[in-house]
Amino acid sequence: MQRHFLTILMLTLVLVCGCNHGRQQGDIDVDLIHNPNSAEGYDATEPMPTMAFDCDLHNFGRISQGESISYSFHFVNKGKRDLVISGCSATCGCTVADYPRGRIKPGGDGYITVTFNSQGKTGQQYQEVTVSSNAQPSKNVLKIVAQVAN
Repeated sequence: MQRHFLTILMLTLVLVCGCNHGRQQGDIDVDLIHNPNSAEGYDATEPMPTMAFDCDLHNFGRISQGESISYSFHFVNKGKRDLVISGCSATCGCTVADYPRGRIKPGGDGYITVTFNSQGKTGQQYQEVTVSSNAQPSKNVLKIVAQVAN
């Protein structure tokens, strides 16, 4: 009887633990992900979020070599769904971006702060930061320009 109980208990544990298919706590259930660029398309009755920037280019003008300067690009979620920024990548290690984590409600706004470190740079500098999100389009490019004097 005890052996039968242990066998049933082991089978139950295997079935319960096996249902996660290798997912760890905190993983997003793939059923919750909706990619409008997939073959299934998206529900046109619920438009995707849209990032509307006040501007996408900032010129710092003339700066001294070694200076670290920042500019905050303001944006508004003009869509009908929550906006989630998944990351920002720069064209050079001298440029980094800080962005809001979490959801930005429709009509909500935020800032992406781009910091450029001119250490070791001279002359005209042009850097880009690509913002990736669940918006349409899914990528936005922010640009900074500076004339670095030594």
